[in-house]
Amino acid sequence: MSITWNTRVETPSDIETVRDITRLAFGKQFEVDFLDAHRADPVAWIPGLLIVATTPADEPVAYALLTRCHIGDSPVLSLGPVAVLPQYQKQGAGGAAVRAALATARDRSEGTVVVLGHDTYYPRFGFRQATEFGVHHPQYDGPHLMALAFDGYAVPAGDLTYPVTV
Repeated sequence: MSITWNTRVETPSDIETVRDITRLAFGKQFEVDFLDAHRADPVAWIPGLLIVATTPADEPVAYALLTRCHIGDSPVLSLGPVAVLPQYQKQGAGGAAVRAALATARDRSEGTVVVLGHDTYYPRFGFRQATEFGVHHPQYDGPHLMALAFDGYAVPAGDLTYPVTV
């Protein structure tokens, strides 16, 4: 069965569903707490950068979250978490959410998105497909870390810092 995934920005009525997706996808309360910590942080949380993938009936089944972090003094975005309900995994919902989140970041003139992992570690989330709209995969100096730079942008230099730690 082929599913067409719709994507949209999270609405207030999606918040508990997104928490449930997180809990079911990861099976750990730590991940829900981490998501909640991002929501509560005025530096990390950027309204409009949690993108849900939905069924044609508008049922959220996956999401991708972009939050603010910094490389040196430069503000960049961080991708994570990305979560998909177990029964919808490996069906393209996570990739659809990631691609929509990256397109939103590009449209907002963000230059860089930092990702823990690499394009062969998370292939199903659409990193390879991201190159279709101008995202490149320069290796950033860090363990299992990559930065996606949109066309016309360079990855800044410096230490990577996240405002939220749990």
